[in-house]
Amino acid sequence: MKARKWFVLLVSSIGGLLLSLTGLSIGWMLGTLFAAACLSFAFPKRSEEELPKSWLYIGQLILGIELGQKINLSVLTAFQSHWFVIMLMMGLSVLFSLLSGVILWRFSRSDMLTSFFGTAPGGLSAMPALAEEVGANTAVVSIIQTMRVFLVILLIPVLVSLWTVHPSAGAAVQPAAAFEPVQLLWTAFLILAGWSGYYAGKYLRFPAPWLLGSMTAAALVQSLASSLAGQDMIAYWPHSLIVLSQVLIAVSIGSRFHKKMFSGLHQILAVGLISTVGLIAVMFICAYFVSFLTGIDFKTAALAFAPGGIAEMATTAVVLEADSTFVVAVQVLRILAVCLILPPLFRLLHARELRKDAHTRASA
Repeated sequence: MKARKWFVLLVSSIGGLLLSLTGLSIGWMLGTLFAAACLSFAFPKRSEEELPKSWLYIGQLILGIELGQKINLSVLTAFQSHWFVIMLMMGLSVLFSLLSGVILWRFSRSDMLTSFFGTAPGGLSAMPALAEEVGANTAVVSIIQTMRVFLVILLIPVLVSLWTVHPSAGAAVQPAAAFEPVQLLWTAFLILAGWSGYYAGKYLRFPAPWLLGSMTAAALVQSLASSLAGQDMIAYWPHSLIVLSQVLIAVSIGSRFHKKMFSGLHQILAVGLISTVGLIAVMFICAYFVSFLTGIDFKTAALAFAPGGIAEMATTAVVLEADSTFVVAVQVLRILAVCLILPPLFRLLHARELRKDAHTRASA
């Protein structure tokens, strides 16, 4: 068992490495997930050969702290300046993602939880991990999430770049700060906060408490400390940690794939594609009206409200000379809102549906 788990980890991470060489920011996640799934199909495992659950938990803890750290002074300032617009668009994102999930659920063979987690714009790394915790079909969730991210990356930058508006004076990307020993102390403090957040999340019955608990705790600590210090608190958090997080989460999820998960996939993909394109189109239109009503540059609004990833939209904002600070602020806050609000809501809707089915069978 020990030899198998390390073999699976090694081969799967090689798949992530190869795809990352294309320059795709989520290459490590997608490549590892695909390689682990192929190994699971080629060499079906016995129950005693399951990969350690601690791998998934460590990956979620790293990802949670990474997301929590993004709540810095620039994000808080952007939220303070445009709080109504950001809250409105986050609410619309939740509403339209729910509608997209309902369409996928009603017009395909996908179950309710899988449909909702598949269409929720919470990030390719986070949503499959959350879905796995509540028993949704992680294979379908991963495929639909991947489809959405790729469509956003392919469509939004092209559409925005073709839009004939004058670019705003976007915020430049700040160079990485030089390493200081005190950063290690802050890193240790954030890890302790994330660890404590897990226990708080478990007590509060968060889905995936290793992810949501650590993310919430790190965000609270980071924002509070930065506000008190009057400057952003910087931790020593190399990119290799994010790579490790993607690999551990992807190999844990991909190794649990089996052929039955993909039954009825053609219909699910067709309906998922339509609902995803609809979600992107609606958010694009909403961004136009926000730009028209508030005076925010359209490029900035479109990239900020696109249901894509933080890294992809921030990079595009820099290239197109949009306000990258505002884009990152909205994307981070949207993912936090989606991860914190939607999973409990999905569970309530699922429980209600189960009670309804039980009552229907009892009445028959």
